[in-house]
Amino acid sequence: MLNIANFSVFHYTWRTIPCRSTRTPMKTDMFSSLKVMHGAALGTALSVAASVVIAAASVAPVDAFAASTAASAKSEKVAKKAARKPAKATKGAEAPAAKVSSKAVKGAKAAKVADKDEDDAPRAVSKKKRVNYTMNGRHHTAVRRVVFEPRPPTVGQAFGLHETQDALALRSSVAYVVDQNSMEPIFDKNSHAVVPIASITKLMTAMVVLDSKAPMNEQIEVTDEDRDYEKNTRSRLSVGSVLSREDMLHIALMASENRAAAALSRYFPGGRPAFMAAMNAKAKQLGMTDTHFENPTGLTSQNVSSARDLVKMVNAAYQYPMIRAFSTDHSYEVYTGKRTLAYNSTNALVRNPSWEIGLQKTGFINEAGECLVMQTRLHDRPVIMVLLDSAGKYSRFADAARLRTWIDNGGEQRVTSADANGAGT
Repeated sequence: MLNIANFSVFHYTWRTIPCRSTRTPMKTDMFSSLKVMHGAALGTALSVAASVVIAAASVAPVDAFAASTAASAKSEKVAKKAARKPAKATKGAEAPAAKVSSKAVKGAKAAKVADKDEDDAPRAVSKKKRVNYTMNGRHHTAVRRVVFEPRPPTVGQAFGLHETQDALALRSSVAYVVDQNSMEPIFDKNSHAVVPIASITKLMTAMVVLDSKAPMNEQIEVTDEDRDYEKNTRSRLSVGSVLSREDMLHIALMASENRAAAALSRYFPGGRPAFMAAMNAKAKQLGMTDTHFENPTGLTSQNVSSARDLVKMVNAAYQYPMIRAFSTDHSYEVYTGKRTLAYNSTNALVRNPSWEIGLQKTGFINEAGECLVMQTRLHDRPVIMVLLDSAGKYSRFADAARLRTWIDNGGEQRVTSADANGAGT
């Protein structure tokens, strides 16, 4: 390496030694010193280049080599600029590192495949979400990009109801079918379990509305109070829409329109608190001891019931001709004062001519899963069918078809229940 002290001595000698007597030795000394300086400079360049290459290869973790490609390229560029000769050494040093990193990446991929069974949960993805907020006394709606998390488990899943096996391999954790005439059970799976019931609630909402004897042609307006601030669900029935009580009831039962149900409860004598009290009083009157209602729409996990209680509610609602007609209608149009809206039934089975359905209602929130209740005829007898906490959007309808096929084929009474103190069938 070049020493600055030696360089100073050399410079002083060049200036003070007479040229006449020491010309030849001085040229030799100067040549030797320049040679030394050239060698030292070259050695320095090689050392710098080698240090950069070694640092780039050793500091970056091997399994993250792919992520540091840009840094390695930059290091190589610096080395080439420092000296041309070390370029080959750089290339030679980088090749083994690249080879090692290639093996590491392959190993990482193999490890990822091996962990697939342990990490099988869906990944969070970016999604747009409608957000409601209040500012200066006014409600506003905005769309924000949020991270969408996988659907949380239902109450039935959390309590292990889906672990109950049954002979028909139903996707519903709760299934209960009874003969409507005798109220004798035909199929029973976890019928005592108390779980959220989502929009099945609207059958009780409809009965309380009709029991009030309020005029069905009275005009009802949707306001901000009818928005869903708990689940932030959307509705086609905008604030300011005006419909008759009959139209509100129609789309609440057929299309499960939440704002319609909310508006109906608000126009009840005494307002929504009085309406909720009437719903719970009606449930008690029907002997629904496992049931409680917190709102008229079902958009809360606090609206709970059991399949046995819901059979009582369906049977009571079946006595109302308007509930039978509205709940089984295929489609319906309403004029809101602003525009005409076309609604369709949430139950695909009502459009299937092979089903004879006298009353139906669907429901869904995350905590309740997919739900369905129906009054129908199976094997030439009227039955009431309750399916709760079904896994999958269409599985409740598939479960209904399985039960119908089983009953039409002369299926015997089956009890598959966590309450039966047995393994079930």
